[in-house]
Amino acid sequence: MIVQACINGARPSDFHPLLPLTIDAMARDAAASVAAGAAELHVHPREADGRESLAAVDESVGAIRRACPGTLIGVSTGAWIEGDREKTREAIRRWSILPDYASVNLSEDDAPGVMQLLQQKGVGIEVGLASVADAQRYVSLEDHERVFRVLLELDDEQDPQRASDIADGIIKVIWDSRVNRPILLHGFDDTVWPFVRLARERRYSTRIGLEDGKHLPDGTIANDNAALVTAAVAIFRGHSI
Repeated sequence: MIVQACINGARPSDFHPLLPLTIDAMARDAAASVAAGAAELHVHPREADGRESLAAVDESVGAIRRACPGTLIGVSTGAWIEGDREKTREAIRRWSILPDYASVNLSEDDAPGVMQLLQQKGVGIEVGLASVADAQRYVSLEDHERVFRVLLELDDEQDPQRASDIADGIIKVIWDSRVNRPILLHGFDDTVWPFVRLARERRYSTRIGLEDGKHLPDGTIANDNAALVTAAVAIFRGHSI
């Protein structure tokens, strides 16, 4: 059970005043999140103009690793980032400063190809499942156990009970297939804190940060990512918030 900090995601610059979009800001924010108790980091590298970019992975991961030595760093491979299958693959092929793992969304057409490419480069895979269909596709893949972790992310469902029901369906597919990989469960906006608590209850890992939401458990806007991490770590330690 760990708390991962997801510090920026695909959020626009006006989502929060301290959303880290530059390399220096990401490095500072990552270090503050780790100091607040985050065991890992998940980042969406950006170009100088703020645009998400897989080509920015080398410089971003290098800077964050210098700021947070020994902390595992993951990145997204979302198809929307480059908007083209071959551009996505070519950007990954060019990585020379490798993240420890990369998230791959099983809802995306080229997910198996991206997973194979990451395996060839020695990058761990955090396989992202947003539906029962994603889970079924994942367990049907050859060598599906060769992943770092299973990530449940139900961003499109904002009703906590319905989101929990979908998560249960995904987990059933995983268990029925006897997949034995760590699970990270996280919410988005309205489901963030219900899912942090559910993850603690079920002894899964979770993540928190401005990628997923900007509000603290009491509904106020967090000052920064470190404040969100502090609140999630407190819940994982059994403190009431």
